[in-house]
Amino acid sequence: MRIDHVHLSRLDLNLLVALDALLTERSVTRAAARIGISQSAMSHALARLRTTFSDELLTRGPEGMRPTPRALALLAPIQEALAQIQQITAPPAAFDPATADITFTLGIPDSTEVLLMPILIAHLQTNAPGVKLLLHTVDRNRILDDLDSGRVDLGIGVFEQGQTHHKRRILNKESYLCIFNADLVGVTAPISLDDYVRIPHLLTSLVESAHGVVDDALAKIGRKRVIALTSPRFSVMPFVVRQAPVIATMHSRLARFFAESMGLTVSPAPIALPDVSISMIWHSSNDDVPSQRWLRDTIITLRQSDSRLRIGRAPG
Repeated sequence: MRIDHVHLSRLDLNLLVALDALLTERSVTRAAARIGISQSAMSHALARLRTTFSDELLTRGPEGMRPTPRALALLAPIQEALAQIQQITAPPAAFDPATADITFTLGIPDSTEVLLMPILIAHLQTNAPGVKLLLHTVDRNRILDDLDSGRVDLGIGVFEQGQTHHKRRILNKESYLCIFNADLVGVTAPISLDDYVRIPHLLTSLVESAHGVVDDALAKIGRKRVIALTSPRFSVMPFVVRQAPVIATMHSRLARFFAESMGLTVSPAPIALPDVSISMIWHSSNDDVPSQRWLRDTIITLRQSDSRLRIGRAPG
């Protein structure tokens, strides 16, 4: 049904509240008391309603005011409309994770997915079994549009941008580490700059570019590297590193996780690389929604706990 905005703009929707009270109480005095206005104000509202609907709506009878057939036909639709408006405008209901049946949509890179999802899903299965997650690969060029359209509830990743109606919370800072199979590349940690540029590299790029932060840092000192593979997926890199004489440079927590899981070696990069901030970003309209706030708080708590567990653990 097409909404006639011009027609609705001429209608005082408070009159529908008055009409519901009048038809329920069938008395101007009691209807006025019901919604907290004076009797004269209610009489004025009834006069305006009669004009709006071109009907008397309520007429006087021997037993008081009596609704007309038109008024009786209006009662159920008006009460339904008012109930829907009340539901739309009511504060969000309290959220109980133990009984909730809800799906959250997250935009998240697989680098964060690998580290966060195991502990988050384990937590949800124990504490909120009805909560489900739908994951999308995060696109930094689209994340704001996805949040604005409601396609995504929460983005997690490296986000510097945002508008006044977006909220951002830093989860943690990340440095970089190199990861490689020491037996295949023939070097040990810490890797030298000459070995670093000699060994072919793997590059993870979410923007389909064979150029990254490492290339910028090398260019500043007049050096270059050879990139053997560029992929948008972080999770494929350790499998390639384990079987090929190549090297990858990635966020330190992820590198340590892969090294520990797959028997690989990590090393500080022999060049200066800037730290990055891993953040959550969401639309401000979700800021005070209890379910959304619970999800963000849960991720923060789990991420901080996981960070503490991994501090200082750099195998290899």
